[in-house]
Amino acid sequence: MSEPIARPSTIAAPQPAPAADQPGALETKLGYHLALTYSERDALRWLERRERSFAAGSVVVNEGEETASLFVVASGWLHGSCAVPGGGRQILRFYFVGDMTTTFSIAWSYSAATLTAVSDCTLYELPRDALGRVFREHPRLGALMYGVGASEQVAMADRLTSVGRTDALTRIGTLLLDVRSRLRVVDGEDGAIFELPLTLQDLGDAVGLTKTHVSRTLRTLEERGLVEREGKVIRLIDIEALAGLVSFKDRHAHVAVDWLPT
Repeated sequence: MSEPIARPSTIAAPQPAPAADQPGALETKLGYHLALTYSERDALRWLERRERSFAAGSVVVNEGEETASLFVVASGWLHGSCAVPGGGRQILRFYFVGDMTTTFSIAWSYSAATLTAVSDCTLYELPRDALGRVFREHPRLGALMYGVGASEQVAMADRLTSVGRTDALTRIGTLLLDVRSRLRVVDGEDGAIFELPLTLQDLGDAVGLTKTHVSRTLRTLEERGLVEREGKVIRLIDIEALAGLVSFKDRHAHVAVDWLPT
């Protein structure tokens, strides 16, 4: 019998804003790719001034709703989704600590998707012009945000390609590997254990499967010795084998920074 899965620290209860000697959420994520200057770190912490908390299941902003704010995730999980004909939804992406959300509305005065709290979460709210100030005064930060955002768009394209062109096992495997890769950027852990506070419906809406099909696919992954589950905790037992099986490309481990302005 395998040992019980130790519960990870990836998903934490909402925390207060970081102290002066502690890195902020956005600082931690961007600092994974580049050694930030004191000035750049201060600029990122300046963005994280207005804190708001949301209970699990709360809608932060609705699709089509007017909004002039962006949010940085301080703790918890969220997802962005769009309504589809027939009353269903398509989950476009999930958001974790350090992610900037509602960027899908930055080009307009309204939100192009619904942002929902998956777990209890804390967000930093910032007006769009505050982000513009960072781009203006710290062009290297702006360029880095652009590069990281581009990598995330490619990762989402990979997942949507798997949804449209692959079988259920590949869809679920790709999603689990993508989540693990993104969490590693902010938690600094090389392990393969993480908490997945998603329902079968959430997973199905993200990969275009029914709840029954998701459950059956997860059992198949367990039977093949690739995944182990205990409650909401997931262990990827053989990451290399799973990645090879689904042709997964890790888009988050490395982002080129050699082109950034000095």
